[in-house]
Amino acid sequence: MESKKYKVGYTTGVFDMFHIGHLNLLKNAKLFCDQLIVGVSTDELVKQYKNKNTIIPFEERFSIVESINYVNKVVPQNTMEKLKAWETLHFDVMFVGDDWKGTRKWLKFEEQFKELGVEIIYLPYSKQTSSTMLRELITKELVSK
Repeated sequence: MESKKYKVGYTTGVFDMFHIGHLNLLKNAKLFCDQLIVGVSTDELVKQYKNKNTIIPFEERFSIVESINYVNKVVPQNTMEKLKAWETLHFDVMFVGDDWKGTRKWLKFEEQFKELGVEIIYLPYSKQTSSTMLRELITKELVSK
């Protein structure tokens, strides 16, 4: 990891069924920047791009993330267009899980943000716990009853 310190960092997520992987992402991101802004995906956006409903409603997920000490500001994420977020928030670094590194989508973001002087830092993705895994366990438990 780089030791460079950034002024404003930005990351996004659904943060459904908040778990240790979410906390680690926020904690690690804050190590790099003075201010950490977090975009929490709205229920409508999650339905649109993941084609599923959240378990925890947006307002509650927003409140949970807002209460985390590492987070300076929380904003609703209404669109997947990261450049629109930059136009409003003017961050100089963006954090994303390393499970996205090398994907076509994020290689394109890297190019776009490089022109703006914004770096993208990939942080370790939590493989031991994920909201998808928790959802599958809950579903399996409900089906078996």
